[in-house]
Amino acid sequence: MWKQILSKLPRKSAKLDADSARTPNSGINMSSPGSGRPNAASPAVKRAAIFPASPIAGIEPLLAFKDVPSSEKMNLFISKLSLCCVVFDFTDPVKNTQEKELKRATLLELLDFVSQNSTKFSEPAVLAACKMCSINLFRDFPPSYRSSNTNLGENDNDSEPTFDPAWSHLQIVYDFFLKFVTSPSLEAKVAKKYINHSFITRTIDLFHSEDPRERDCLKAILHRIYGKFMVHRPFVRKSMSHVFYRFVFETEKHNGIAELLEIFGSVITGFALPLKEEHKIFLWRALIPLHKPKSLGVYFQQLSYCVTQFIEKEPKLAGGVIKGLLKYWPITNSQKEVMFLGELEEILEAINMADFQKVMVPLFWRIGQCISSYHFQVAERALFLWNNDQVINLIAHNRHVILPIVLPALESNAQNHWNQAVLNLTLNVKKMFSEMDDALVLACISSYNEEQEKLNFEVKKRKEAWELLENAASRQPIAGNTAVLVTP
Repeated sequence: MWKQILSKLPRKSAKLDADSARTPNSGINMSSPGSGRPNAASPAVKRAAIFPASPIAGIEPLLAFKDVPSSEKMNLFISKLSLCCVVFDFTDPVKNTQEKELKRATLLELLDFVSQNSTKFSEPAVLAACKMCSINLFRDFPPSYRSSNTNLGENDNDSEPTFDPAWSHLQIVYDFFLKFVTSPSLEAKVAKKYINHSFITRTIDLFHSEDPRERDCLKAILHRIYGKFMVHRPFVRKSMSHVFYRFVFETEKHNGIAELLEIFGSVITGFALPLKEEHKIFLWRALIPLHKPKSLGVYFQQLSYCVTQFIEKEPKLAGGVIKGLLKYWPITNSQKEVMFLGELEEILEAINMADFQKVMVPLFWRIGQCISSYHFQVAERALFLWNNDQVINLIAHNRHVILPIVLPALESNAQNHWNQAVLNLTLNVKKMFSEMDDALVLACISSYNEEQEKLNFEVKKRKEAWELLENAASRQPIAGNTAVLVTP
């Protein structure tokens, strides 16, 4: 049946396909309308379910690789790739079932061939492979993601992911392309012509997919592209940066931020020292502002890893990172505050004394605010900092500055906090300070008590002043339409 279908294909189409394989420098139009994955309403789906490709150089695409001599296997490879350049409608499970199964079997053959092939891929073969992958994978999302219905909020971890109905084919295409990119038989100097900037941009765009399986495959592929094509590395970093900028400053809508950050975490480990200015700019302009969106919890683990990797590479960056965190501190979001405090602890483990002293006053003022928070998780996480030996060491060496800042919060907790766990932690921290420098603690407590007496006196004076005003007002007659409200 399939031989009959293939024999009916136009000879002109066959000639064009063969010519394109013989002239690889013609390139691939990745942005052509036919190269996207169609949806149910796409005109491409309504076309006749036949394969718009024919055998190349006399090789029948339905033959098995084992049935042709080695000299013809690359031509058969190209022919089978052409056979897979049609995209089916998977929203209707009973439509084109035989054609879908034939394509799936052919994709599996191609995957097996790429896994076992030991000869160099020819340039026409590289062109055909990139063309097949682009036709099957690349499709358009809403313009600049602005009209997307996906908005990663604080509770999106609990939402159900969306799965692509075409995954039975897409997964094999992704596996094929991963094997193809990582194959020793693929020469980077040849493949870079077709896995070019346009191809990389469309690949990064796919990270907006709502299917987590697809994003996971893309993560592996983009990571391998970055590793194999050194010439494209600056462009990959720049393109990822643009995604982050758009997400933070324009849309706050993107599904693949966590996966892109995971890739960048691996990239940072390979940065040479001293760090280039380009890399530091990425830290200040992309990573630090990524703490701002309300969907931080979705990608916080990957973001925190990237930030700490930068500090491990160059510890003197720690002070600037702390200033950035203080700038974007989530005053009204308790869950994010807990995350920030956890990241601060990791940064403080790597900071040197000189850089710590530059930021310790605003830092511990903010920590003091967290200690006295009525949200018990925030207060608890802030007090847990005193369980870290490195943090205690930093505090001990600078206790004359830090203790006067945080002691009012500790005293307030000890007298008024409603949560027993926070109260116990507060008393433990006070005890730790007393063991560290009892005389300083007593002096700070005395100063705190004096300040509280002054505040209480001011409150009393203000209350008395209002009472005098109210009494005076109550004795005045009401004139005209003027009414005086006197509180009881």
